[in-house]
Amino acid sequence: MRIRIPLLKRLDTYIIGKFLGTYFFSILLIISIVVVFDYNEHIDRLTQNNAPWQEIVFDYYLNFVPYYANMFSALFVFISVIFFTSKLADNSEIIAMISAGVSFRRLMRPYLISATLIAILTFFLGSEIIPRGSVSRLAFENQYMRKKKNATYADNVQMQVDTGVIAFIEHFDGPSKTGYHFSLDKFENKKLVSHLTATSITYDSLANERFHWHLNNVTIRDLKGMREYISHKQSIDSLIIMEPQDFLFTRNLQETMTNSELLDYIDRQRIRGTGNVKAFLVEYYKRFASCIAAFVMTIIGASLSSRKRKGGMGFALGIGLVLSVAYAFLQGIAAGFATNANVPPLLAVWLPNILYIIIAIYLYKKAPR
Repeated sequence: MRIRIPLLKRLDTYIIGKFLGTYFFSILLIISIVVVFDYNEHIDRLTQNNAPWQEIVFDYYLNFVPYYANMFSALFVFISVIFFTSKLADNSEIIAMISAGVSFRRLMRPYLISATLIAILTFFLGSEIIPRGSVSRLAFENQYMRKKKNATYADNVQMQVDTGVIAFIEHFDGPSKTGYHFSLDKFENKKLVSHLTATSITYDSLANERFHWHLNNVTIRDLKGMREYISHKQSIDSLIIMEPQDFLFTRNLQETMTNSELLDYIDRQRIRGTGNVKAFLVEYYKRFASCIAAFVMTIIGASLSSRKRKGGMGFALGIGLVLSVAYAFLQGIAAGFATNANVPPLLAVWLPNILYIIIAIYLYKKAPR
């Protein structure tokens, strides 16, 4: 035991180093190629719209790289595991490990440790860091790369902002974050108890509190029984549970929200009776599913490529690419079912993982012992 324990620890470090090194190298290599193709595809439009180099580099590509690297993290895990494990098998290193008494189950430990580190990094980036960068990336795309722009105004907006509280804005201007002819009605037991009107309402994005609005030329009617009390104020500040993004269509808005912001937005939309939150639920569930996918892809990749074959790593890489493309295809289809059909978002997001977990169990049982 005194001889084997250090050997196994060294083995863990060796495999973890191979795993993570190949993983980050594959990301660097593939994403670099993707950036070149993306720039060549959009160079004409960027030139026509006079996009500044500083914004291209820092607002777009500095956020483009982590976004797509994180999105396809599970596939990079898959390719990395197959690549370096196939090399280990071709060099008879796995045969030597198993012959020395290391079981395949024990051999999977450093693989799963590496997958855990990648899953934690993927989740943290996807839920907290990348959504903040996506704000700049999407704003750049809308300004310089897309023909169809996001809506900058809205008319006749009516929504329930709280239980029994209905807001109405006749016209809202996105760039100035100002609405005109605003009213706020409060109901108790289906009876109107308060009616507020304002000629204009402006969202204060610099305030310390969310939902901070500044109202001008305000009239308040309080109804108590058969009596009515009317008061006028030139301006007031008020917390109203709504934001400009609630009534301005923004493409891929869910990608710009952290997990807590996604949950808050979904809850607010449900309170308002808005049922179109499937895209936001898909995004929320997908961030958790992608973490589990790292483990599933690791087990499939290691089980598939740990056996030495005459054709070398070509066979394992070929199967790996087919499974990777199929996984990405299933993810897209499942998201479409959740958004456009009646498939529950949680089930749709997890369908690819469920299928690949079955494949992982089968391949793990067939792996060399």
